[in-house]
Amino acid sequence: MVEVGAQVWVVDDDRSVRFVLAAALAEAGYEVSGFESAAAALEALAQRPPPQLLFTDVRMPGEDGLVLLERLKAAQPQLPVIVMSAYTDVASTAGAFRGGAHEFLSKPFDLDDAVALAARTLRPAAMPVAATPVVDSTDALIGDTPAMRELFRAIGRLAQAPLNVLITGETGTGKELVARALHRESPRARRPFIAMNTAAVPSELLESELFGHEAGAFTGAHKRHVGRFEQADGGTLFLDEIGDMPLPLQTRLLRVLAEAEFFRVGGRELIRVDVRVVAATHQDLDALVAGGRFRADLLHRLDVVRLHLPALRERRDDVPTLADAFLAAAAKRFNAPVKRLDAGARERLRTHDWPGNVRELENLCWRLAALAPGDVIGAGDVRAALSPGRVAEGGGAAAWDNALAAWARERLAAGEADLHAQARERLDQVLLDAALEHTGGRRSEAAARLGLGRNTLTRKLGPRGSARSRPGTR
Repeated sequence: MVEVGAQVWVVDDDRSVRFVLAAALAEAGYEVSGFESAAAALEALAQRPPPQLLFTDVRMPGEDGLVLLERLKAAQPQLPVIVMSAYTDVASTAGAFRGGAHEFLSKPFDLDDAVALAARTLRPAAMPVAATPVVDSTDALIGDTPAMRELFRAIGRLAQAPLNVLITGETGTGKELVARALHRESPRARRPFIAMNTAAVPSELLESELFGHEAGAFTGAHKRHVGRFEQADGGTLFLDEIGDMPLPLQTRLLRVLAEAEFFRVGGRELIRVDVRVVAATHQDLDALVAGGRFRADLLHRLDVVRLHLPALRERRDDVPTLADAFLAAAAKRFNAPVKRLDAGARERLRTHDWPGNVRELENLCWRLAALAPGDVIGAGDVRAALSPGRVAEGGGAAAWDNALAAWARERLAAGEADLHAQARERLDQVLLDAALEHTGGRRSEAAARLGLGRNTLTRKLGPRGSARSRPGTR
């Protein structure tokens, strides 16, 4: 039963927010006190009995809401605190949950939702989330649409729980970024994060890559090899494209997930590990189970919690923000001024369907950063970059030549050298990214479409291993 008449405190330096939230809570039957700062709330706490629930904003003059949360948890560990903020990135939400927040409320919020949240929180079963150490990090996930806010909130809460997670979503939506965020904000953050694309490893080598092998286990095994599970001990193992894993390997993976132990290939020593597994797929695993291509019991082990990433076309309002970030990253890479999008370019980007999702957008922004002739990118530049195979204004080949010439003149005027190497590196990168995206990451097919040998393609990819390994392109 909800504890109507309970004491609820609202801490926010914005008088209007404080007033309307307090009024809605009071109308619902709670006794409400408002405070304009963390210091005022702490002073009241020293003089009065603590409330049964406290709402606090994050960003306030003086000590912020997270400092208040820390002090409240030290003095009143059972007091549920709801953190409110207009900043809903992973770092903010995870920081709140790490500090022991009961819930995170994104601004602007519906007053009915806030009152309902208070009612749920004040039920006897409500329990705060335990605190964990803070780990500094840079958040690579970007978005402010409702779908992304909900995702960030889920990551912030799930990061603290030692549960396996299945991430679903179309190719290019950023599944590995979510896996990295779950690891980075978790108590395992100081331990390894190991990523493996199961579709990119030949099936005959997959077992050895996962579990390792002993010297002499098979032809060519000249020395012991430590597999990904051992490498990830104490940390997180990210298994991308799990739907492509062969059935025999699924059986062995199921045992490892159940028992947390395994033998290396050709080995007799039982290896025990403590690994959190985060898996991802763009496929419908339930359909694969129905077709006998994926084990139902393995799906149940992996799918303890499921996170779904929306396609970019489902969160179009995030496209300009993402584009700004990618253009800034490209400018830093090129050691050049950041190119800006005008209003027409932003609208053209926002209305595109993005079949390749965030990865396609990033590749486009790198093309624009390298080839758009001016410092301000217009709708025409975006149209030309989105349709490189078509004849653009002024002729397709001519437009490409003119853009390249403009880039070269700009770099020469800036006194830069070694332009030929820069241009060849960028050309290789764009071609390889486009071919791998077109073939779904299949290197042999990508190499054939480009007229290259597989070894040549692998060498050109270099230490990044795949065009998908650059930040923001998973």
